[in-house]
Amino acid sequence: MPELPDVEGFREVLARCAQGKRITGVEVHDAGVLHGVGAERLRRRLEGRRFTEPGRHGKWLLARTDGPTVLMHFGMTGQLVCCRATDDLQAHDRVVFVLGRDQLRFRDQRKLQGIWLAEDPDADVARALGDQGPDALSMDRDGFDELLSGRRGRVKSVLTDQSLIAGLGNLLADEILWRARLHPARQAGELSDDERHRLHTEMRRTLRSSVRAGRVPPRRSWLTGRRDDADPACPRCGGPLDRRRVGGRGTVWCPRCQPDTS
Repeated sequence: MPELPDVEGFREVLARCAQGKRITGVEVHDAGVLHGVGAERLRRRLEGRRFTEPGRHGKWLLARTDGPTVLMHFGMTGQLVCCRATDDLQAHDRVVFVLGRDQLRFRDQRKLQGIWLAEDPDADVARALGDQGPDALSMDRDGFDELLSGRRGRVKSVLTDQSLIAGLGNLLADEILWRARLHPARQAGELSDDERHRLHTEMRRTLRSSVRAGRVPPRRSWLTGRRDDADPACPRCGGPLDRRRVGGRGTVWCPRCQPDTS
């Protein structure tokens, strides 16, 4: 599932492929990914516009133009791909933004989210993102402390609640908690100052490394690189990893490195 690092990578794809270029056509091959806007209106409002500097908030990509802003959410299987106009259309290319000889393609197999059009680049974008918490990559220590202090709920559930912290998904949350040596079922409000500091530090480090890689990298030195093994072992201590559901999500952790002290 695309998380903050993936969407930051898509932002870079958009900037490299489309920034400053005029949209000469909008091809909607599957209107099922459009939300609150039809294919004809999308074409009418975007053709002739130029893409400007893109933005991102959590898992949302803001494809700004010199008019409306296109909001993209990639759900579980979405991608943003830069292609040549001569490249074959793929089965899951749902919307194509034509940029002369180049194309920017919204590709998504499962279509769980999609594309929105914000006519007002300020008010409509703010309304669309109104239920999102602060972006995880921009959250400072004081804001993080304030968020967790006295917070009810398990720490993994807090980390993956987009209304509290925007951008963290299942892989990132498990990786961050493993690095911080915290059990995912710990109560967030019961973490000590030192534990909150450790968690914030590892969140920042994990996000920076993942953004550089363009994804949560499946390195063998990371929990992410071991979690799908047949008999997964902790990269740090070599002990067996545990796998259960925490807060309704499939969760992987090391019982030895992340003891349940509740």
